[in-house]
Amino acid sequence: MLADHQLLRIPGPSPIPPSVQRAMVQPMIGHRGQEAKQLIQTIRPKLKPIFGTDQDVVVITGSGTAGLETAVVNTVKAGDEVLVIVTGSFGDRFAKICESYQIRVRRLDVEWGNALDPNQVKVLLEENPTIKAVFATFCETSTGVLNPIQALSEMVHQSSDALLVVDGVSCIGGVDTKMDEWGIDILVTGSQKAFMLPAGLTFVAASERAWNVIENNEQSRFYLDLKKYRDNLIKDSTPFTPALSLLFGLEQVLQLFEAEGLSNVYKRHQTMMEMTRAAANALKLPLLTSDVAASPTVTAIRPADFQAEDLRKVLKQEFALSVAGGQQHLKGEIFRIGHMGYCAPADILQIVAILEIALKRIGKNVPLGSGTAAAQEVYLKKEAY
Repeated sequence: MLADHQLLRIPGPSPIPPSVQRAMVQPMIGHRGQEAKQLIQTIRPKLKPIFGTDQDVVVITGSGTAGLETAVVNTVKAGDEVLVIVTGSFGDRFAKICESYQIRVRRLDVEWGNALDPNQVKVLLEENPTIKAVFATFCETSTGVLNPIQALSEMVHQSSDALLVVDGVSCIGGVDTKMDEWGIDILVTGSQKAFMLPAGLTFVAASERAWNVIENNEQSRFYLDLKKYRDNLIKDSTPFTPALSLLFGLEQVLQLFEAEGLSNVYKRHQTMMEMTRAAANALKLPLLTSDVAASPTVTAIRPADFQAEDLRKVLKQEFALSVAGGQQHLKGEIFRIGHMGYCAPADILQIVAILEIALKRIGKNVPLGSGTAAAQEVYLKKEAY
């Protein structure tokens, strides 16, 4: 194994394209100067189609979790009642953020590996009309579930006046998203996943309906005050010092999205998901999620006849291939393959071929090439990009 060789296939942070790396090492500029203003002017309109919105998308220097906390403190306050749909570790994080602000949390816990059922949400909202906001996770990174956010949004707005707040950290930029059309009120994502950047930026968009709530929300906030970011963005500026190197990289990422075409970006992610799942089925590796609930950005596998950590150890030591383990009660029970951002079908073929060898190494009797062939068959049935 080469000393500097690394294959990073966890569900974030994800690999960074060389052109983005080069963009980020540009000489520093003054964050209040004309160059920074022009940079923001370039970035501002190009974020909107990725979110599927006509609203401005504010960029905050911080991790994805900072974006989740921003969504909470701007929309609800201590004593308000909210519904948090927990389909995994990051839904649970939304609940913990709310609880830390003394917000009354009503949880809808869904078995990890399953998608949410909008009908359950309808019942809860009708039984609890004082709920001010519903918090949900679009792609639950810890399980590889893609929740039916469009159907959820329809149910929320039919059944209540609550805002719908969505964590899209591990899928925006990798799946087709229509914030305005679907009626999402707050949508959050981060830089380190399908956006192909290091961690350090979080993106937040709000509907007009949400802005009305934000304007009247009495919850104290300072750095995470969306009104500050909105008011400064109108002037092509930021309220606080931005992470300029990441903004240089973001400008290049948006150019890459435009060059590929967003529809092709989404098709690529769908193809990689189908290739990964076909390979797992061919190798008789139990998938944690159903085909209907599967995310195009991450696949979770729950082995029945070997230890997930034994496999991860071989992949890392022999091939410098990093895949993720499980979180909370799924720790040691699953492994997760990230296929988002700077990742292509060729990378999936490499991962599957390595996976077959690693399975042999830990004593699982699999026919070499069977997973690779299954992935190849999926690719051949797809239109060329």
